[in-house]
Amino acid sequence: MAVNEALFPDLTRTGYRVTSPSDAVYNCVAWAAGLTDSWWWPDPDGFDYWPTGIDRDRTVPAFTAALSTVGYSPCGDGLLETGWEKAAIYATDEGPTHAARQLPDGRWTSKLGPDEDIEHALEGLCGAAYGVVVQFLRRARAQAARP
Repeated sequence: MAVNEALFPDLTRTGYRVTSPSDAVYNCVAWAAGLTDSWWWPDPDGFDYWPTGIDRDRTVPAFTAALSTVGYSPCGDGLLETGWEKAAIYATDEGPTHAARQLPDGRWTSKLGPDEDIEHALEGLCGAAYGVVVQFLRRARAQAARP
């Protein structure tokens, strides 16, 4: 399946490349955590994985807390920092919609739902579908899990 450029019009402008095929086992939050073995979402019925003890709410504090279980903590920006891996939480008025992880070269990687993983500029996914980046987090590269 091809990336839906109509849904993410800034991807074409800022550039992107597909880095893996579709895979419905994991999603963007798991990918931001560095994992590919489960679908992370705060489904109130508990059908999806969500870290134990974290509120199953679609809020920025709940997403921040979920990512803190894999070593992330809030930080001020998405600028590349030596020794740190960063994550970004995107949201609309309804709450978080997406999470992305920064690559060692400063670009970002995202899992688009059950579709492909892509490498992209941070602003490439901003827009009606995912909203804007509302929270940055970071963890020491030594803590980073690898799929």
